[in-house]
Amino acid sequence: MSPHRVQGLGEAGKDGSSGTTRHWIMGTEAFEARMPHHDGIKALWETKWKFPCSKGLYPFHDGQYEDFEPIFNHLIQNNTNDGTSVEYTQAFFPIAEKLTAQGDHALAAGDKEKAGDYYLRACTVYRIARFPYITAYPEVNCPVKWKAWEAQKQVYMKAGATWDRPVEEVMVPHAHRQGNDRGEIPVHVRVPASSAASPTVILMTGLDGYRPDNTVRCNEFLARGWAAVVVEIPGTADCPADSADPESPDRLWTSLLEWMGEDGRFDMGRVMVWGLSSGGYYAIRIAHTHKESLVGSVAQGAGCHYFYDGGWLERADGHEYPFRLTPAMAMKHGYRTVEEYKAGVQKKFSLLETGIIQKPSTRLLLINGTLDGLMPIEDSMMLFEYGSPKEARFFTGALHMGYPLANSAVYPWMESVMASAAKESK
Repeated sequence: MSPHRVQGLGEAGKDGSSGTTRHWIMGTEAFEARMPHHDGIKALWETKWKFPCSKGLYPFHDGQYEDFEPIFNHLIQNNTNDGTSVEYTQAFFPIAEKLTAQGDHALAAGDKEKAGDYYLRACTVYRIARFPYITAYPEVNCPVKWKAWEAQKQVYMKAGATWDRPVEEVMVPHAHRQGNDRGEIPVHVRVPASSAASPTVILMTGLDGYRPDNTVRCNEFLARGWAAVVVEIPGTADCPADSADPESPDRLWTSLLEWMGEDGRFDMGRVMVWGLSSGGYYAIRIAHTHKESLVGSVAQGAGCHYFYDGGWLERADGHEYPFRLTPAMAMKHGYRTVEEYKAGVQKKFSLLETGIIQKPSTRLLLINGTLDGLMPIEDSMMLFEYGSPKEARFFTGALHMGYPLANSAVYPWMESVMASAAKESK
């Protein structure tokens, strides 16, 4: 493959920069298609969200179907189709507040487990309320969604306090901040019971899943004797990095890693990164920029160059994201309009254009589905042409992130890397 043309299945329109025809691996039909869930809230619920909600799958993990059915019935009855609207978000508050009160009642009665379950259910309702996207950089994009975010964080800390290994929120000093960066990095920390410094996973969250949305992954880390440090990526939620500055994440991770080294609870010879979706971009980047500080990095569902292609972005709004993708991505990258984002983002943020992936990296595992309509599989495949050798597991026919089979490849790889690092340190 050349860096500017990928051969695959089906013709997919014009390259945003060169004007040449590009063939996307996902194929012409899938690339050109507009999925039915974009036809309003009723279609979103019935064709995309109802099934995962009934099974407790992303983005409804930690939740219950019975909490959401009346909310979506209300939205459908009132023809509330704009997920960015105040009316959409406000529809979730009554049930979230009721669940929080039920958790408080259970806790007062001495039933910590039941209280924790209610609190997590409330968190899940607040999560969907703040979809599709929130940020406070450079300013809060929606005060009502921000209210849902603040409430979610508060009730999540209530849930975390009921666990054997509780959640700690730490405000890490951003010692290397420059320009418009802000001064503190909020992180969630969970550590195993062992008094020794623990192998650690830095979990980099995505466009819409943040610190309180990763209980299951953190439980998996703890079960393996690993600590978890959960942090948001630039341009999302509480992240203090300047979203318009492509070098701001490098400063962010330097500050975070220095704090971890000073804290004492983390084995700095066994630190790994796992970046989820939009966080996968940063997992690729940090694997190159902070190679010596990491034993490995997992980039799952990552976009790093072709994702920013103008032709790709023209169609991405109709793919599997529940709402329009490009307005959120434009804001996340510090652009005022979608048009400015499409015109300038590839040259400014692409890890190929900026030369990042030409450098050597730590061990880097690439995970995705071959039919990902948000972050094209080309972005993972392209990385094999540059820098250090890479590792990968792609899932044929799977969509974004490679679910449902992806974790069956991620955890064994992480275990192997951690075990190798332990042997090398002896």
